[in-house]
Amino acid sequence: MKILINICENIKDLLSLRNIVRDMTQEEDIKNAVKVLRKGGVILYPTDTVWGIGCDATNAKAVAKVYDIKHRDDSKALICLVDSDARLQRYVRNVPAVAWELLDAAIKPTTVILDDATNLAPNLIAEDGSIALRITKETFSHELCYRFQKAIVSTSANISGEPAAQNYRDISEEILNSVDYVCWSRRQEHKPHTPSSIIRLKPDGEVTIIRK
Repeated sequence: MKILINICENIKDLLSLRNIVRDMTQEEDIKNAVKVLRKGGVILYPTDTVWGIGCDATNAKAVAKVYDIKHRDDSKALICLVDSDARLQRYVRNVPAVAWELLDAAIKPTTVILDDATNLAPNLIAEDGSIALRITKETFSHELCYRFQKAIVSTSANISGEPAAQNYRDISEEILNSVDYVCWSRRQEHKPHTPSSIIRLKPDGEVTIIRK
């Protein structure tokens, strides 16, 4: 009888936890994600493009975890998300004027690769000293970046070489089990998403389109 009571109590606890998760607000979700990021953890979260694997872009150990999860060589730099123009400027010594013109004119999420990266984890910066940054305007990822007050790594939620996860349901079990926190927001969404445009900008204003 005592065993049966314990089982019932455990089931009740699990159901209670499930209800808490189902009722989680975006604000609570973001607070949970920020807490994990500040401890050097890795999260899965919805972005302005596909679902992403994220961590503190200034924490080299956290960045190394992301490379391990992706099975990716750390010579291949990762994209970072920020919430504003001012935040972007913290991570690049000199942003060419053409960058702001391109970002203002962009009609889809656009990542810019800029030289002279600074204030970021060394293993996040490309061998040539550049970094890929994107200002997100999507509600969840923008608020997450704002609350965290730092750049957040944003690499597609898949093993390197495999298709990007457009929606939560596309993420493999291996990836889901490898991170410290999986955001609840937008899990039910099912619609097409595509990666961002990528543009390489040189200090002299030279523009190269890497991905349309």
